[in-house]
Formats: sequence, structure tokens, C-alpha cells
Amino acid sequence: MKAVMVGGHTRNIGKTSVVEGIIRALPEMNWTAVKITQFGHGVCSLNGESCGCSVDEHQFAITRERRTDSDTDTARFLAAGARRSLWVRTKQGELFTALPSLREELKGDEFVIVESNSLRKFLEPALFLQVIDLSKTDFKVSSQVFFDLADAYVLVTGPGGLQAANAASQPGALLARELRKGKPCIAVTATGRFVCDELTEFVRYRLHLSS
Repeated sequence: MKAVMVGGHTRNIGKTSVVEGIIRALPEMNWTAVKITQFGHGVCSLNGESCGCSVDEHQFAITRERRTDSDTDTARFLAAGARRSLWVRTKQGELFTALPSLREELKGDEFVIVESNSLRKFLEPALFLQVIDLSKTDFKVSSQVFFDLADAYVLVTGPGGLQAANAASQPGALLARELRKGKPCIAVTATGRFVCDELTEFVRYRLHLSS
């Protein structure tokens, strides 16, 4: 199995859209797409609803998306062309409990793309991308842990391009540090559907595929 993992420094910056874009650009991969969600205290992994389950109950759930129009991220992956789309839900900090079942689900898959930061703690993928939007200055502590493990950075830019003030933010400062190490940074836009030829070819190269 060759896995591409897509994380990001905060919410609502285009991680799902980047996953969609890669799936759409490389349909020949017959991707299995995976969305990982960790729920906070009092929310059940089985259905995302409030629940009084104890720590060792309802630790995780894995479901397969069947529709392309259910208004979920996993449905978006299917609509983009994924062969299968899975949603993994766990209690916060309990992702490890789902790993044996997830590995069994992915057994036999050749190409997998996962939207997650946290899975990087347990799996070294063929390619780990970090999505960055410097208009969003929030930087989750959980994301900081894995930031420098990225193989490349996908920079989401708006019509006006990168703003110098935002480049001085914590995400911007850490991105600059990683770029000084020679890591690639690939710019994408919403108008380009969060993918570009450079990103497509980089993914293809890291998966050791001929163009």
C-alpha cells in the first residue's frame, strides 16, 4: 500500500478540497480515501451525537460511504472519483484503538489517501502534505507536533496572493523555516479547485509512477 496523507495547521483551510483535487487529478490510482475525525468529550464515535458512553465504550467506528450526494466529506471523495471512501471516528486521543480495524479495511488497497494529521503518529506514508493558508493564523497544538514531518507544503492563496503580514504569523514563520531546509511549497487556489499540475506531478513522482 502507498499512502498519501494530507494534514493542515487548522480547520477550514482546504484539506478536504486538496484531497478531492488529488483524487480528481489522478483517477487511475483507484484511490481508497479516508477521513479521520476525533470527537471530544461527551460525543460518541458511533454517530457523532452526545452520549454517556464510558472511555472504553464506543471507542471507534469505521463506515463506508455509499453515496456521492450525502453532503459529507466522504461523499465528496467519492464524487471526485475515489473507488472507496471511509470515515474513521474515534474518541479524542484514542485513534490507536481503530488502527487494527483500519489496517484490515485497507488490506489489499494499492493507493490510499487520508485526510489526517494525527495518523502520522502511527503511520509513515509515502507522502505527507501539510496544507497552509496564511490568512488563517490559528495553529492547533496537535498540528504543530507533525508540521516539520511534512514532505511538502500546499499553500492555499487567494486572488491577492500572499500577504506579508500573515507571513510573520506562527504558521508563516514555521513554513519559512521548513522552506529553508529545501522542502517544496506548491501554491494552489480555490479557482484552480485546490490542485495544479505541479502538485499532481509531485504526488506522481513520490509514488514512483511514470507520467
